[in-house]
Amino acid sequence: MTSSVPRLVIAAPSSGSGKTTVATGLMAAFAARGLAVSPHKVGPDYIDPGYHALATGRVGRNLDAYLCGPELVGPLFLHGARGCDIAVVEGVMGLYDGAAGEGELASTAHVAKLLRAPVVLVVDASSQSRSVAALVHGFASWDPEVRVGGVILNKVGSDRHEALLREALESAGVPVLGVLRRVDQVSTPSRHLGLVPVAERQGAAVEAVAAMAEQVRVGCDLEALGALARSAGALSCAAWDAGEVLGSSPPPPLPVPSLGAAPPDPRFRPEGPRPQAPDGLSTAALGSKVRIAVAGGAAFTFSYTEHSELLAAAGAEVVVFDPLRDEQLPDGTRGLVIGGGFPEVYASELSANERLRKAVGELALNGVPVAAECAGLLYLCRELDGQPMCGVLDATARMGERLTLGYRDAVALSDSVLAVAGTRMRGHEFHRTVVEPGAGGAPAWGVRAPERRVEGFVERGVHASYLHTHWASEPGVARRFVERCRTS
Repeated sequence: MTSSVPRLVIAAPSSGSGKTTVATGLMAAFAARGLAVSPHKVGPDYIDPGYHALATGRVGRNLDAYLCGPELVGPLFLHGARGCDIAVVEGVMGLYDGAAGEGELASTAHVAKLLRAPVVLVVDASSQSRSVAALVHGFASWDPEVRVGGVILNKVGSDRHEALLREALESAGVPVLGVLRRVDQVSTPSRHLGLVPVAERQGAAVEAVAAMAEQVRVGCDLEALGALARSAGALSCAAWDAGEVLGSSPPPPLPVPSLGAAPPDPRFRPEGPRPQAPDGLSTAALGSKVRIAVAGGAAFTFSYTEHSELLAAAGAEVVVFDPLRDEQLPDGTRGLVIGGGFPEVYASELSANERLRKAVGELALNGVPVAAECAGLLYLCRELDGQPMCGVLDATARMGERLTLGYRDAVALSDSVLAVAGTRMRGHEFHRTVVEPGAGGAPAWGVRAPERRVEGFVERGVHASYLHTHWASEPGVARRFVERCRTS
């Protein structure tokens, strides 16, 4: 099967060059022309896809060659792009920046090659003129398999400045497809983990996206960008489908490692095959749907759409609730998923919702399956920055002094509602909080890098950890969780 969805990858020499402004504005500008636009983001970022969704009216989806493996980038892209006229993929960091110590893996350039997509390079031209030609030439010629099809000049100061930049770029052989001037209202506020999510800004976010769209509409050659997108090569793979991946039988589990006090090295060797979390169940055998509550709202904005799609395909009725507003869990809740977000910003409000905190605590005490990632981990602690939380875990959480950020290779150390011990997964950490202790008596994960350590908690039906994972890489995780919800 081949597919030729028109597509562009928006990249830059470095972070802060204006990728999000250009990508989001381009999505919105194409959508304003009546096109169905598929929005994507390279890497594990949860925040930019929220702005993409505002721009297009479609769910923003991530393409991460580290978390999901290079082999899933094309299928996941085609899944998101079903029925669309064009796709815009926002890159991550600089064009050639990938997972630390892994070469090009998970870089924007790597994903562009996997998608056979042309790259548009966004350059912050605010402090240069003729040098821009050397910069663009270097990025365009570094890897002959990466096709830089055009450049968009950002933060151009004047007509004279633009003329100097265009003159210099004539010798680089890369066409200028847009010129954007500095516009204050396009900037979006940031804090300790990046941009402020859409769910927290609401009207202001809508206005920012509209401003981005107008800036791109006025400053960019949309016809030329559309033509470049149509020049993308065909993809010879099938679209990912949650029901199809859950219908296949998973491989057998790895041997269960020792859980002694001195963990043997095999716990921290995620190289080699990465099996799906096994349980041998088929979707058809699941019977009637089981209700699973998923935390949402302004405090819990970090999630991958594929998680809910997998849960639904495995037989769940997914119901979203807001821990800031809802005082009870949805009626009939048989499982709970609490993803990432910013509970530290809303600690007082979350704490004040005592009825819901008690409901979550009682649910966990009764052995109902709970899967909590990062923000969810904090919410389950006794307290967060001195504010009472759910008290499910005998741990406290607080804001720390340094940012913890990076990809992780991990292996499950304890049987849980998500995986059997020995299941290998790749994940990502992104937080400035500290949980003490960092692991329970039955840790969730053994992590190899940047240092060997155990992490997270497995207690009763609870799996709580700082590690963000992408279940599309291990669909058996969703199947196992739904079955545990059904039988708990």
